[in-house]
Amino acid sequence: MTTEAQALPDPELIGRSRGTDFYGVDDLIPAEERELRDRVRAFCDDVVVPVAAQAWEDAVLPASIRDGLRDLGVAGGSIQGYECPGMSVLGSHLVLSELARGDGSVATYHGVHTGLAMLSIGMLGSEDQKERWLPSMARMDRLGAFALTEPDHGSDVVGLGTRAHRDGDHWVLDGAKRWIGNGSVADVVVVWARDDDGHVGGFVVETEDADGFDAEVITGKASNRAVWQAEITLRDVRIPADNRLAQARTFADTGRVLTHSRQGVAWEALGHALAAYEAAVAYAGERRQFGRPIAAFQLVQDKLSHMLADITSMQLLCLRLAHLDALGRVTLAHASLAKLQTAAAARRVCALARDVLGGNGILLEYHVARHLADVEATYTYEGTDSVQSLIVGREITGLSAFAPSGA
Repeated sequence: MTTEAQALPDPELIGRSRGTDFYGVDDLIPAEERELRDRVRAFCDDVVVPVAAQAWEDAVLPASIRDGLRDLGVAGGSIQGYECPGMSVLGSHLVLSELARGDGSVATYHGVHTGLAMLSIGMLGSEDQKERWLPSMARMDRLGAFALTEPDHGSDVVGLGTRAHRDGDHWVLDGAKRWIGNGSVADVVVVWARDDDGHVGGFVVETEDADGFDAEVITGKASNRAVWQAEITLRDVRIPADNRLAQARTFADTGRVLTHSRQGVAWEALGHALAAYEAAVAYAGERRQFGRPIAAFQLVQDKLSHMLADITSMQLLCLRLAHLDALGRVTLAHASLAKLQTAAAARRVCALARDVLGGNGILLEYHVARHLADVEATYTYEGTDSVQSLIVGREITGLSAFAPSGA
């Protein structure tokens, strides 16, 4: 007689990627990008997924994952030269989606290092600055962070309170930052601050020699637990004058980086949704109740159909977004619309997947609970759902619904 324990599906089999592609989106992806995606997918199946639940429980990213990312050689994404892989825009986003499919903490760790810190230097740095920092970051000998968000300026990122004062051959930084991914372990932190003239700039802090730079890990998180976010305090932090990114002079320059990174978050959401959906399909096919697999029941099939509809629309939206970026036509509103749609859809998919798994849906070993929790961070960071909506609304109407500065 089959026991209840014997009837349960194998979590290890459920956690492996199955390559969902209902509309044949692969036909629109060049062979080189598919090979890159499949290589990252295999890394996640073999290295990330087997330890992801314990990493989430321990709130620590294992050395095996960090070393594996280094060996993958994907740090630097689409940056050309400086020992970076120089992949296409589409390829860089496929990497992020696959990492999220494996685990949200891993995707955030990579996304902050590559899509925020390195990209800021790659887009806004001088030739000397790129040569100085990017090669070691591409090798992951040095880890990067991006310090924009502040305790009193979450959604209102333009209202920067951190200040940079010029003192001879140095800049002196004072202020506070919050929710800074990799902030407590980074070697290179791009800090955004206003100078004496009120202009926004990116100031590179090399933490090893930064007196007055203090980073405290934020604990008690229920999302992305294995990657560390920090609360950073800067007290008279002195950096060389040429550590200010040469092309970072206004918040519009910061926005160029955010336009790219926000696209990455849209792809991350897709990765979470794919992982949850595939886990639900596998579970439903193996889990038996009332004498047959639960996949045979109408209510379960209805849930799976709605999940697949969301995923397919996300795939097509993200793919077109990458095409627009490659053509040089992407805007912040494009990125915001994608993030608005995919983050909400991923939330729905993960919630439905948890429902399909029943009581096992809250167990980390079945993977869905982790993605359900982590997608909540994806839904919020790089701008909340409401902020994305207002950015798109401004594009539609030509009128800003954001409160005026100082209001």
